[in-house]
Amino acid sequence: MSGGALAGIRVIDLTSVVVGPTTTLYLADCGADVIKVEAPGGDLMRTLGGPSKSGELSSKFMHFNRNKRSLVLDLKQERGRAALHRLIATADVFVANIRPAALERLELGAEALRGRYKRLVVCNLMGFGRGGRYRDRPAYDTIIQGLSGVADCNRRAAGEPRYVPMVFADHVVGLIAAQCITAALFQRERTGEGQAIEVPMFENMAAFVLAEHMGGLTFLPSRGPSGDLRLLDPMGKPVPTLDGYICVSANTDAQAFALFDIIGRPELKNDPRFSSVQARLANVRAYFDVRAMSFRTRTTAEWLEILAKADIPAGRMHTLESLVADEHLADTEFFRAVDHPVEGKIVDMQFPNRFSAGNRDDYRPPPLLGGDSVAILREIGYGGDEIDEMVKSKATIDGRRG
Repeated sequence: MSGGALAGIRVIDLTSVVVGPTTTLYLADCGADVIKVEAPGGDLMRTLGGPSKSGELSSKFMHFNRNKRSLVLDLKQERGRAALHRLIATADVFVANIRPAALERLELGAEALRGRYKRLVVCNLMGFGRGGRYRDRPAYDTIIQGLSGVADCNRRAAGEPRYVPMVFADHVVGLIAAQCITAALFQRERTGEGQAIEVPMFENMAAFVLAEHMGGLTFLPSRGPSGDLRLLDPMGKPVPTLDGYICVSANTDAQAFALFDIIGRPELKNDPRFSSVQARLANVRAYFDVRAMSFRTRTTAEWLEILAKADIPAGRMHTLESLVADEHLADTEFFRAVDHPVEGKIVDMQFPNRFSAGNRDDYRPPPLLGGDSVAILREIGYGGDEIDEMVKSKATIDGRRG
């Protein structure tokens, strides 16, 4: 047992790339036994994101797949499908981000699984809800960012449509799926029954964006334009200092008035454009212009000290390199150096959240492709000769090294 809130929960993970592995990473970090079932070619992310000694553990793959085990099964073979069903019979959760039609061809659709395994929680991550006309379309993060309005928010703020430069929709929807799975497990404790969950990327991201930016379109008839103008204004960005950039959020009257004092513009407290929250929102561009012109005279460190004394929320704008060296993250032991059996010493990020009843107390390095195949097949009752036959027929891969 690994410890953690989900210790004893077994998750069968038929996901790849980012959205599904985000979901199962959260479950694994909470203590679940996540078995990553991969085709013989492995998860595409194994080779996307930088070179590795093994040739199958990119940096990106490693950060999404710690605390998981890898089992290779060729589901085109009867032996592979039989082994998967024997494994599912031992599991609590089944997660896939394969399109529903493909799952049904493999007899792994939600209805088929729920009919066979009554306590199983089945979670299907999909691009689009099955009730709509987009249901059979393939979906990638960039497609969802464009459809859901994320790229248009950047157009309004920066003058051209841009994606958030990370797989933003995959991250958000993956975490939502983890929430749905834990809720379903809680309900199972009360009812004894599992259930099927559909988590569509498009609908979830549309809700995520519009909760922030629906604005006047919330009302019938409309009471104004869409969008939170503070967030969409082109000047709503980090402010230049003498040696870099700083992020400042002075939203309340107390914060804004303190800001006017420290930048040497106390008269602005009585300016009708800035004298209240509502006035500053109506004149957000002018407010941001004042802020942008006021911080160039001192270094970021000097401003952070002044702003802290005035109790105005602020922080430096990190680069990716300076983020890795952040003092607070060092204090909280966010990063840890660990030894991978093949890749050598790597920098891993710890699960950031703390449970008073205890976190997962072990660490499993990101798995080699099929590195746990033999052990898992033995756990579900396969003998040595049967496993040898599966390896020979390429229904599985023995990925152990050394």
